[in-house]
Amino acid sequence: MVFSLNLANVYGFDLGAYSAILIEAETGQVLYEHNADEELPPASITKTMAMLIAMEAIESGEVSLEDTVTVSRYAESMGGSQIFLDAGTELTIEDLLKAVTVASANDASVALAEGISGSYYSFVDKMNERAKELKMENTNFRNTTGLPEAEHYTTARDITKMSQKVIKYPEIREWGQIWVDYIDLPNRQAMLTNTNRLILNYQGMDGIKTGHTSEAGYGLASSAVRDDMRLISVVLKAESESERQELTTRLLDYGFNNFRQQTLISDDEAIHNVEIPGSRNGTASVRVAQDLNVVIPRNDDYETELNYYIEEEYDFPILEGETVGEVGVKMNGQEISRKEIVAAEEINRANIFTRLFRGAANTVRDFINR
Repeated sequence: MVFSLNLANVYGFDLGAYSAILIEAETGQVLYEHNADEELPPASITKTMAMLIAMEAIESGEVSLEDTVTVSRYAESMGGSQIFLDAGTELTIEDLLKAVTVASANDASVALAEGISGSYYSFVDKMNERAKELKMENTNFRNTTGLPEAEHYTTARDITKMSQKVIKYPEIREWGQIWVDYIDLPNRQAMLTNTNRLILNYQGMDGIKTGHTSEAGYGLASSAVRDDMRLISVVLKAESESERQELTTRLLDYGFNNFRQQTLISDDEAIHNVEIPGSRNGTASVRVAQDLNVVIPRNDDYETELNYYIEEEYDFPILEGETVGEVGVKMNGQEISRKEIVAAEEINRANIFTRLFRGAANTVRDFINR
């Protein structure tokens, strides 16, 4: 579960973009935003969702990177950015994904969708279903390409939600850093040139997706990591490719220069004396399943508070590593993140006499406090 603490106004930074947002990728904390909820045509940034659906299908075992797809006439007919695939050509899902990620190929995105779902529009339905699951409340997809179509829109904020998911896949990060590559086709090699020029000159850049149409202007959803902190930025409706690069650079620089990630609890750190109802000792040692991190301004002190949410009933014994609840962190009174907590040791059930004694003691205590 992730919450969002908006730190956008901490430094009074003004990017000057039509629509933009900057978040920390793990926590989703907003570090800057301007007009982030206006519904806009995303152009090829749309393909971020197609990439995510494909990677999740691979992860689940539904398909594999080695599976082959036959290019349809519909895929061949796509205009705009493409690698000029001929109908009947067979490619692997890996090649198609690489063509989408690196070269933003419309024909490859359609072939990929058909290969995974069988039907192109069934895949588009999956995109919308996944958008709802990710609480992308101001998004509607009509295609995988981002080519102009009525009622095809999203927002800068919604783009960060799918970007957070897709950038977790190492293949996406690897392909996102490729400048030039080639795919072998029956009679030629298709050259893939990255549409995101910032991978050449912005430190830590590893994705995610560019977009451009006359209607949408120039957009870029980007990911960069420094000092173990990953930032995701989205800039929409820039007036030129150079402007979207400049705005993205300024936005990411603002984030890395003014904020830092802090680990409040590491996953190898035992948390002692946490109350576990019904346990032999009444309390036990636990730990977080993953590091509990927050993002804070570099030059300001922010008060943090931890709260434990322990499940009320268990099947004893609770084995080491089993989930016992969650720990939430508040910053300046606002909850920003929760992490699962697990038993750091085997926890056994209290015997019947101990449970009866504790029940009686609690009854007396409640009576006194009435």
